[in-house]
Amino acid sequence: MAETVPRSDRLQEAARRLVERLFEGERPFGVKFWDGTYLPPSPGASARADVVLRRPEVLARLLDPPLDLALGEAYLEGSLDVEGDLEAVLEALERHAARLSPRHWIGLLREVRGLRAGLRDLGLAARLRGRTHSKPRDRAAIRHHYDVSNAFYRLWLDRRMVYSCAYFPEGDEDLDAAQEKKLEHIARKLRLAPGERLLDIGAGWGGLVLFAAERYGVHAVGVTVAEQQVRFVRDRVRRLGLEGRVEVRPEDYREVRGRFDKIASVGMAEHVGRERLPDYFRIAYANLEPGGLMLHHVITRGPVPSRFSGELASGEFLRRYVFPDGEILPLWTHLQAAEAAGFEVRDVEDWREHYAVTLRHWVRRLNARFAEAAAEVGEARARLWRLYMSVSAYQFAAGHLAVHQVLLAKPDERGRVELPRSRAWIYAP
Repeated sequence: MAETVPRSDRLQEAARRLVERLFEGERPFGVKFWDGTYLPPSPGASARADVVLRRPEVLARLLDPPLDLALGEAYLEGSLDVEGDLEAVLEALERHAARLSPRHWIGLLREVRGLRAGLRDLGLAARLRGRTHSKPRDRAAIRHHYDVSNAFYRLWLDRRMVYSCAYFPEGDEDLDAAQEKKLEHIARKLRLAPGERLLDIGAGWGGLVLFAAERYGVHAVGVTVAEQQVRFVRDRVRRLGLEGRVEVRPEDYREVRGRFDKIASVGMAEHVGRERLPDYFRIAYANLEPGGLMLHHVITRGPVPSRFSGELASGEFLRRYVFPDGEILPLWTHLQAAEAAGFEVRDVEDWREHYAVTLRHWVRRLNARFAEAAAEVGEARARLWRLYMSVSAYQFAAGHLAVHQVLLAKPDERGRVELPRSRAWIYAP
């Protein structure tokens, strides 16, 4: 009677052949299998990470594109893991993107066809109803991401709780210093002055409105639909004694009414959507005094197209679990909509490399306090944030994403905007 090979061994052998075929001769990471077997990195490679396959069922996920959703969900539940530098793994995957299509490996995965590959419901996916970018649906989408837990965000954000790209002009700043330099940079671009009224659309945990009131003596109004953020900012306003100078309102950007000398929108427009972008700028323009300035800070499509195909990087994982209904658009769409509303574009600055550094700071800080994070929001959600921020850091570094600061002006009735002739004023001490 012929000796049969146990199915677990056949699965491990199929997985090993798959990995070797996909990364022929240049695999910079090792692979740990569920049975303890280890496939080392290619000879001469500088091993910066190990991919860990904890269950053979993870292989069955490869038969169910899009791959970003399949592998992202496997990572959340822990059947797939990365020990070490996750960005190095992403870089290797992109170099070999042409080989990652299922048609290249489907023959190697016959053994896994019978495995159950279903994901247990981790309760992390967004469940939105109604018309896309309607007020109720946008409110639910924002709360899905930002109303996770103030204590969770406090574990790894800077002391001011600024959840957007920091500014590293010297390159050696720590996160607290870099976020403060970002706030100072925005204040200088807006030429804030005592007594002015500042509107911050999407105020987050109040970093900008509090900074502007304390350092520049403005009267600041922040709006956000995230309930936990509103409570957090109001409490901080009381503790800092800034009542009467800082106000936070639980408002959608479409509900804002007032007259403001300056407006800022930092990391909020990604939630607006292409269809609503003209309304967003029109409303901001209507609330801005003639001669006023607006700082529009937004993630945009980067200069380098990804080599991943749609079946490998569909964006479905991020839409389902991280930023539901979020849209990353080319810079020109923002400029076009702003100009159509009446704005004049006065300055554009690309901070792409700064965001890669910011995200790496966040990931390191989250990893350093991962046990506390998991205790606060659950291990799967903590893993979700670690994954999305690591992937985002790689995308900014590789040029697939960018982030732009656009300074807009609303000329007065005579077409004037009071700005110096040189940009030196932004950087002057």
